[in-house]
Amino acid sequence: MKNRLLKSIARDRVERLFEFAKAYVQSDPEAAREAVSIARRIAQRARLKIPKPYKLMFCRKCGNLFLEPCSFSVRIRDRRSTHVVVRCLKCGWMRRYPAFKEKHIRSAVQKP
Repeated sequence: MKNRLLKSIARDRVERLFEFAKAYVQSDPEAAREAVSIARRIAQRARLKIPKPYKLMFCRKCGNLFLEPCSFSVRIRDRRSTHVVVRCLKCGWMRRYPAFKEKHIRSAVQKP
């Protein structure tokens, strides 16, 4: 019971901090970066996974928020398997996400 209550409080605080970071990324980027850092520490202490939409919002290395277009770059690579590369322009750290080709979808649609 106590553990469930702790996790719900931590989840609420993490969400609030990420919403704060979204709101203040333009006016005060350092405060937004600090809010992300605090949210990550809260989630770590409560052994809570950060929700996927929030996890995609920041650089894991430096904490830079990916909400401004001048803070990251996005590329699509076709080596080995197709993937999307998001690169932080502050520290250079890269995150890769798998991307699926539309061939399978198109062939299924054209069959009938």
